[in-house]
Amino acid sequence: MTKNSVSSLAKQTVIYGASSILGRLLNYLLVPLYSRLFLPVEAAVYIEFYAYAAIFIVILTYGMETAFFRFINDQNIKDKDRVYSTSFSSILLTSSLFVIILSIFSNGIATSLGYPGNAEYVIFFAIVAGADAVASIPFAYLRSKGKAMTFASIRIINIVVNVFLNILFLVIIPNAYNNHPELQSFLSIFTDGKPWVGYIFVANVVTSLLNLILLFPHYKQVKIKIDKKLWNKMLKYAIPLLILGLSGILNNNIDRILLKNLLPPEIALHQMGVYGMVFKFSVIMSLAIQAFRYAADPFFFEQSKDSDAKGVYAKVMNYFVITLVIIYAFTMLNMDYIKYFVGKAYFEGLTVVNILLLSQLFLGIFYNLSIWYKLTDKTIMGAIVSIIGTTILIILNIILIPKIGYVGSAWANLICNFSIVLISYFLSQKYYPVPYELKKIIVYIITGIIIVYIGSFVPTIDNHFLNILAHNSLILLYIPIIYYLEPTFWLFIKNTFKRKKH
Repeated sequence: MTKNSVSSLAKQTVIYGASSILGRLLNYLLVPLYSRLFLPVEAAVYIEFYAYAAIFIVILTYGMETAFFRFINDQNIKDKDRVYSTSFSSILLTSSLFVIILSIFSNGIATSLGYPGNAEYVIFFAIVAGADAVASIPFAYLRSKGKAMTFASIRIINIVVNVFLNILFLVIIPNAYNNHPELQSFLSIFTDGKPWVGYIFVANVVTSLLNLILLFPHYKQVKIKIDKKLWNKMLKYAIPLLILGLSGILNNNIDRILLKNLLPPEIALHQMGVYGMVFKFSVIMSLAIQAFRYAADPFFFEQSKDSDAKGVYAKVMNYFVITLVIIYAFTMLNMDYIKYFVGKAYFEGLTVVNILLLSQLFLGIFYNLSIWYKLTDKTIMGAIVSIIGTTILIILNIILIPKIGYVGSAWANLICNFSIVLISYFLSQKYYPVPYELKKIIVYIITGIIIVYIGSFVPTIDNHFLNILAHNSLILLYIPIIYYLEPTFWLFIKNTFKRKKH
């Protein structure tokens, strides 16, 4: 039971991960495009609004996604459609109000943000945030049903269309306008020959609405009706998760804001730019964590009904840490090549990549530990843990940034995530004790750090093949340790990627 359950989780994680990785890669193709088409002042428009969008999507979903998983697996609720209808109707109502209110006051909001005459930016932003919030429940429904392929297909279609529309509006149409005078009369509806940053929003509006269309078969049967008693229970469970979500958003962005405000003006923007760019290397780790989270929430709630649930959770933690440590070691050992993901102007920031990757590793462990407050309905305590982490992060940034700049931000990030792991672990052992194998987990992490440390002394060879082979062979040191401490891991890998017999 344990092996099959964990392998099932891993298979779904692989599918979610494939869609996430492909999505991120396609979206990253747009970064060089934007940076070549728009001056920093122009690009700042979409950067600012997408920062707001990340925050408001958390606010507009207000923890209902996880609440959906919690109550759809509640054995006391016989009519599961009530959970789906209540959560979907709730978010549909609040998101619709959000879009209407921001559209009415769009002129004033645009002016207050420094974009007078561009009320359309606010309206586009509102539609994207609102539509993505509404789509969160149908996506959660797919995850609860184990329909990872359907989930991934919709996400990939959405991303491909978004990339295509960006290229169409920002490159193809302006080039056609400039190079084909006979088409200018018609194309003047769309362009004056110069790329318009607003088309980034337009592309996102189209793809956000496309999401709802593609998801329609999975919510068309839902009744637009809120069960007040159930809604009150779900909201009580969900609101602390809103605090958790907001705290997480702040943890990912507050250091860049503080860098700008705590450093001398002559170096602040430079350091913020370098740090923000090298932070993208941690995406390699965060993709794995995101994929795991997509699959884990429905899995943990469903598994909680079984007698051996806690043993499964402990085994999942071991396998999860092993996987993250391998990603960490592989990334650092191949940094000679991976570093070209960014321009040479940012190479000075490579010194903090190691710290940021370890920080993401601990963040992943925290998400894995989070089952204790989700399964015991103590989400308010989970929110408190997250707030403590954010407080630690802000205090350490304030102390360290004036002294060591973005290096201080990286260390603050690592210490913050390590702290919430410790706090969450001890609370989990009190309220929902899972027999996590701490000694093994510590050995896995320390071994990964030692491998990376040894790798730093391996000389760079002119032959690229031999250089890659020399560095990556160090990962082989990890195999006997895993084999000795986790002999079932290899069977788990085999079961995960084994094709089903028909």
